[in-house]
Amino acid sequence: MNGVWTVYLSGEIHTDWRERIKHGVEALGLSVVFFAPVTDHENSDDCGVRILGEEKSPFWRDNKSAKINAIRTRSFIEKADIVIVRFGDKYRQWNAAFDAGYAAALGKSVITLHDPDLTHALKEVDATALAVAESPEQVVNILAYVISARLD
Repeated sequence: MNGVWTVYLSGEIHTDWRERIKHGVEALGLSVVFFAPVTDHENSDDCGVRILGEEKSPFWRDNKSAKINAIRTRSFIEKADIVIVRFGDKYRQWNAAFDAGYAAALGKSVITLHDPDLTHALKEVDATALAVAESPEQVVNILAYVISARLD
């Protein structure tokens, strides 16, 4: 595929994995545009009530925000050529697992990224991925190969 590739970076928001991938891709001169969810945790959690008004029930508070965030997430996953889903060990990323499943259902190429100690817990998610990486640098190498057939 010639031209610009679109990559959606889903998942864990507490480490610098997105920046490491972006810098690595930039250093190789690959034509990639990255999309991501809102990574400001407070904004993501509060967007529903800040935009649409307060809720007494925590369920409806979260529901409003989840749906507004889903507009962004679904749109970017649907546009993406490749979806990279990062699972960290600090929090359970149910949303990341959902993103991986949604992307797989759409026939998108999915790359999962996680530490080896999460392999068993993520075996079903990894089974839908076309590649399973353990570091952002491995992801960069996968992108380099897929986009330009380079094995740097």
